[in-house]
Amino acid sequence: MIIWLASYPKSGNTWVRSFIASLLFNENDNLSLKNLSNIPQFPLRSYFNNFVNNHEIDDLKKVSSYWIKSQQIINLDKKVKFFKTHHALCKINSSIFTNYENSLGVIYIVRDPRNVISSIKYHFSKENYIEAKNFLFDENKCLGKKFDETSKDKNRDIVTLIASWKTHYNSWKNFKKNYLLIKYENLVSNPYEEFTKISEYLAKLINIKIQEDKILKAVENNNFENLKKIENRDGFAEQAKDTNTGKTKSFFNLGPKNKWQEKLNIEISQSIEEKFEIEMKELGYL
Repeated sequence: MIIWLASYPKSGNTWVRSFIASLLFNENDNLSLKNLSNIPQFPLRSYFNNFVNNHEIDDLKKVSSYWIKSQQIINLDKKVKFFKTHHALCKINSSIFTNYENSLGVIYIVRDPRNVISSIKYHFSKENYIEAKNFLFDENKCLGKKFDETSKDKNRDIVTLIASWKTHYNSWKNFKKNYLLIKYENLVSNPYEEFTKISEYLAKLINIKIQEDKILKAVENNNFENLKKIENRDGFAEQAKDTNTGKTKSFFNLGPKNKWQEKLNIEISQSIEEKFEIEMKELGYL
């Protein structure tokens, strides 16, 4: 059964993922970003090799018809596993991204879209905030590159429908089985309380005992500045490249230092607030 770590891009998914990897998969106290491999991404091309060929892998409608079948194969061993996803919990024709039969629960990480936009601009090499805003508002927005036989990392690139920020949030909110909402801002302001909440959720869901000292160490190791330091020292496989220069960018960039009040002009911030007013009020952002 799958426990999903779901979020719109640049909302803190990797931060939570690193904490859980430290908590459950790290045998010593030394933090390594390599432990994130214990919580892979879904979808990946490899999960669909038995269903579609290379000419069909970029066809979202074709791939969507095998979302559930691929998860059924993943779950054949009847073990609990974690997957990171930026995919919206959508339905294409009669095919839904996941269901209760294949999922044990979801931890959904959400972040104020007025701060998400700055991270989108940086990570996806948008020229300005207008482009980044269009990304955030796009109901048909997909991530993933076209299949390239010559790519060194052919497994990773697959179409992922993220939709708009509000549609993404609302889609996963409707997943009622063991749903846990985590706000990025609370991770910043009170990391111990929020990560303890995640620990208690996991302990109950998979029936394990997690020692208090293990939680404390995982919280300490996974503070943003430490993650940034480790990335600078060891690199990180999920770093993006600047589409203009080809240079590798830091994955852990500003984090808690990203403050929309200092970056956005009034027109951009107001347009986000108007577009996402209902959801932002619901989450306490307005």
